[in-house]
Amino acid sequence: MSTRLPTRPPKFETSGGPSFAIVASEYNPDFVQGLVNNACKEIYLLNEKSVIELFAVPGSFEIPVAAAMIATKKRHDVIIALGLILQGKTKHAELVAGSVSHALQQVALKHAVPVIHEVLLVSTEEEARERCLGKKLNRGVEAARAAFAMLRFNQQLKPHSARSIAR
Repeated sequence: MSTRLPTRPPKFETSGGPSFAIVASEYNPDFVQGLVNNACKEIYLLNEKSVIELFAVPGSFEIPVAAAMIATKKRHDVIIALGLILQGKTKHAELVAGSVSHALQQVALKHAVPVIHEVLLVSTEEEARERCLGKKLNRGVEAARAAFAMLRFNQQLKPHSARSIAR
């Protein structure tokens, strides 16, 4: 587990703004809204022309199907999944978290679109506060930075940016 955020990358310069879909759970709203707010703030810091479309779903389990529906439309450069699963006394939270993780990866692979996974499984409300509302380890900020890293990666794959390697 990372104990600090990755450093902020340089501003992402493009002629138009990149398009982001944020799929966020309505369950645990105070924590998830913290993730959304921090992700949006960081996205705009990295490129003020960014376009963000927010999609709300009932819970974390519904995030992958929404992400798949969004991916089929091919309107967004990156999909960011935000949710919080609080571990209880049963295995339910672990089952949901595992299913969500696997399904989000399948969406990314099937549609060849970056899906940033910040559906968090935490043990306590203190952990949730630290990761969703805190400054030092905020996973919303981390999601935005990962999204821009994937945008840069995608730019490298375009023909005009191809580099030759001397052999």
